Amino acid sequence: MSIRRSYFDGSFYPERSEEIARYIEAFDAVKHEVLHLHPRALIVPHAGYVYSGFTANLAYTQLEPQRRRVIVIGPSHRVAYDGMSVSLYDAYETPFGNLDVDRTYAETLKERFGLGFEEAMHREHSTEVQMPFIKHYLADAKVVEIVYGRQDPQALSEVIAWLLEDAANLVVISTDLSHFYTEEEANALDSICLKAIAEEDIALLHRGCEACGKIGVEAMVLAAKRLGLHSKLLDYRTSSWASKDTSRVVGYTSALFY
Repeated sequence: MSIRRSYFDGSFYPERSEEIARYIEAFDAVKHEVLHLHPRALIVPHAGYVYSGFTANLAYTQLEPQRRRVIVIGPSHRVAYDGMSVSLYDAYETPFGNLDVDRTYAETLKERFGLGFEEAMHREHSTEVQMPFIKHYLADAKVVEIVYGRQDPQALSEVIAWLLEDAANLVVISTDLSHFYTEEEANALDSICLKAIAEEDIALLHRGCEACGKIGVEAMVLAAKRLGLHSKLLDYRTSSWASKDTSRVVGYTSALFY
């Protein structure tokens, strides 16, 4: 059996499940509203848990436990690639135990949309940091991982729309927002992204929104508009909430589509 081993445990998130559980317990201790909106898709950040874990966790707490398949879509940060790569491993390692990969479904995606499988693309933190959350909240779900490089958002939106035709599927779009501006500058830039997501406005995404996963966000918004899904912002903050440094921050948001 082929297992996609963890590469970023001990850096982006703890190596031990007990330590991750303590993070999640602390996040959950902060009062938040459960919206009961039956999410079909999430937008979540992918930085270290100390910085963006709270924001991501807010989205995962909105999920129904019976969700059967989760498709995690994130940008490649380390490998240049034209198009999308779908993981064809059998399982995905997490500190909470392995997640089963829906290999048959991944093969179907590969054939239907002409996707590749480039193993180096899947040594990627934007998708890996989501897997412990998924295993924690949806222990029996199967996963499919898609990592994209240079990609037309419209083509990715076709994939997302097809995925969301199946009510058993949850789509997770991984992105951070602006990088390394002052707090004030980041808030101004990120407000454009937040408004674009909330209003499902593609044109606005191209008027100053900076996000490393903007292709995925645009594709998600295109698919949402096509399927008549609504969006709901859950959280926005920058790395300064953890670091206390407002001179050079990264922005994070979480949202759901229902």
